[in-house]
Amino acid sequence: MAKEQKIQPKKKNFQAPKGTYDILPQDQAWWEKIYKVTRGIAQAYGFGKIDTPIIEDAELFIRATGATTDIVEKQMYTFKTKGGDFLALRPELTPGIVRAYLQGGLSALPQPVKLYSHGSLFRYERPQAGRYRQHHQINFDIIGSQAPVSDVQVIQVFFAIFSELGLKNINLQINSIGCKDCRPAYKKLLTNYYRSKIDKICPDCKRRLKENPLRLLDCKEEKCLQFISSAPQIIDHLCEQCHDHFKGVLEFLDELEIPYMLNPYLVRGLDYYTKTVFEFWPENSDARQASLGGGGRYDYLVKMLGGKDTPSIGAGCGIERLIYQLKFQGVKTPVLPSPRVFFVQLGDLAKRKSMRLFEELCQANIFISESFSKDSIKTQMKLADRLGAKIVLILGQQEVLSGTIIVRDMQTGVQETINQDKLIGELKKRLSKK
Repeated sequence: MAKEQKIQPKKKNFQAPKGTYDILPQDQAWWEKIYKVTRGIAQAYGFGKIDTPIIEDAELFIRATGATTDIVEKQMYTFKTKGGDFLALRPELTPGIVRAYLQGGLSALPQPVKLYSHGSLFRYERPQAGRYRQHHQINFDIIGSQAPVSDVQVIQVFFAIFSELGLKNINLQINSIGCKDCRPAYKKLLTNYYRSKIDKICPDCKRRLKENPLRLLDCKEEKCLQFISSAPQIIDHLCEQCHDHFKGVLEFLDELEIPYMLNPYLVRGLDYYTKTVFEFWPENSDARQASLGGGGRYDYLVKMLGGKDTPSIGAGCGIERLIYQLKFQGVKTPVLPSPRVFFVQLGDLAKRKSMRLFEELCQANIFISESFSKDSIKTQMKLADRLGAKIVLILGQQEVLSGTIIVRDMQTGVQETINQDKLIGELKKRLSKK
């Protein structure tokens, strides 16, 4: 009888899932820079940080974003838990922030409440330049204000971030999509315009014509773009309140000299928007047809999710798209700080003592590096030189027994033996001069 052959499992080289990627150590400088700038601008403008879960009740996004939006119909990752809960990986930040505003009692605070956040978002879409299935976004929201100045402050915050990062030639596209009082008449006008073209528009737009006519203006299909440019403009059909609000927004933008372009067909792709909507666009031709981000008013969303009437404004900006644009514009890669002190040890006894001294230096806020896994002094000194260390500490068996340590200045080559109990003070004195 033939001997049974053992089937070996097929070797698999694991890859990051399609539409996702790793942020490697050499790429982290861009992210650190963006987070640092965002945090500083947020604090300066009085925005408090909020973090929400990456998973939420799927109904939150269905109700807030709109059941007929592309996000809900085509892009949202949903799943059922073992307990039967229907959850979703968040495709956007705003609904979760509003949910937290209500659940966390922020609605009882003096209004408006100014919040900022950043984190991962998940959308199932075709990966391309600037678009990923897991991507990252910065969000700024002002909840509880109906004043045009709040719209402009959110816009101003992002332009402050762009400027601080070194980005140039970023323009604002802006429009008003009216409110529940003036929008119905415009939707009827838009529906009548498209009705004679129903055989020429894409399948999605045929559905939108019945379910949400405003989103006809958001279609990116080539065959539909020709009809958008001739469609009636909502800005010509605003009620008095929406007209005055939008006029106030534009006057503030003029005062701040923020460059903008009126785009009468800008509607954004989410159902909760009302009145002001806007997007941030680079001027250059290699923008890959992708805005950096955008936002608008969502005056009805808080009430839609169980709260009181609470006018609000918010916007988001994609971090990947920011980094792409920074690189495209030739902004220099931020340099992460390198350690100024390097610890060299020789022998087992010194290695054990080094780890204790290393911890003491870290607690004293001295930025120090080491290579405890290496034994050769030559290898350790080469690494110290490559890292650009200003001072090298050398600890051998003799120094351990005598309670001393060698301090070497890497610029002059001069070294001195000092007592270990004086090391922190000596290092701080030397580093203050470099």
